[in-house]
Amino acid sequence: MTQSPTGTAPAFASDNQASVHPDILAALTAVNTGHQPAYGDDTTTARLRDIVRRHFGERAEVFPVFNGTGANVVSLQAMSERWSSVICPESAHINTDECGAPEKIAGLKLVTVPTPDGKLTPDLVEAHATGFGNVQRRQPAVVSITQSTELGTVYTAEETAAIAAATHEHGMTLHMDGARVANAAASLGLPLRALTTDAGVDVLSFGGTKNGLLLGEAIVVLNPDAARGVPYLRKSSMQLASKMRYVSAQLAALLDGDLWLRNAAHANAMARRLADAARAVPGVEITQAVEANAVFAVMPRAAAERLRKRFPFYIWDERTGEVRWVCSFDTTEDDVDAFAAALAEETSA
Repeated sequence: MTQSPTGTAPAFASDNQASVHPDILAALTAVNTGHQPAYGDDTTTARLRDIVRRHFGERAEVFPVFNGTGANVVSLQAMSERWSSVICPESAHINTDECGAPEKIAGLKLVTVPTPDGKLTPDLVEAHATGFGNVQRRQPAVVSITQSTELGTVYTAEETAAIAAATHEHGMTLHMDGARVANAAASLGLPLRALTTDAGVDVLSFGGTKNGLLLGEAIVVLNPDAARGVPYLRKSSMQLASKMRYVSAQLAALLDGDLWLRNAAHANAMARRLADAARAVPGVEITQAVEANAVFAVMPRAAAERLRKRFPFYIWDERTGEVRWVCSFDTTEDDVDAFAAALAEETSA
């Protein structure tokens, strides 16, 4: 494991702030030779297609993109019409942290559903899948769930399959924002396909940056009947890389062996270690189930502000004082123990 830079405290703010895994850097170096066709016609992207099909099934089609917002916006456009709406949790990244991109670029309306744990249910889908055929209403077309959720919780394969069934019953399609789908798979001890293709997900935004990549995510169309025009939408949404082999090489290095799983499992284990330590600190309450690589807690506000000066992390909810601590593939046991000691110190001050 790589260590935090000398003189810099390890960050628990986001796995986006982690370093790049050495194997990913090695993959970039290995592909950095000679000339290859541009825009995805290279041999590395062709190999990535084979790797993705091993994980997700023979019908899977992969489209590398630059970032998660791009993956989500292109996916939702391909699954909908300009008069469509998307049902999603109120806490969904597409609603809270993409600066209105689904609305602005895709022209969609997000129908947001309050959920205490970040998870939709079939009943919640049923309650909001209304207005079909009414020209006055946006037409529900897509249900979008996040795996693992923005609150660190995980959908079981059975829960996703139940949502997929409710979604498909209404003629809608199911999108999964899988920015941390590797963490969910590691948490449940299941292959990626079990949580996606086999559970009825139609299109997946597959995350790489939060799991050790320099940059790069992928749209994985699991059901080609559910999406159209992805190559054109990717280009018109400014997500088509000319030197795509450099994005594909990272994704291939992550998925060809078990690097995706090792990175995610380690991050999850560090989050459990942190949660166990935090539960022992008076005045700290864990607020969500710790099922992936994030820990949510409430603690005295003044203590949180002091602690943030020593270790970067986010205040999740200013109203309640809830905080979020995220562990990464390069978080060490020493990092966690140092943070836990500082947490106890600042809370008791």
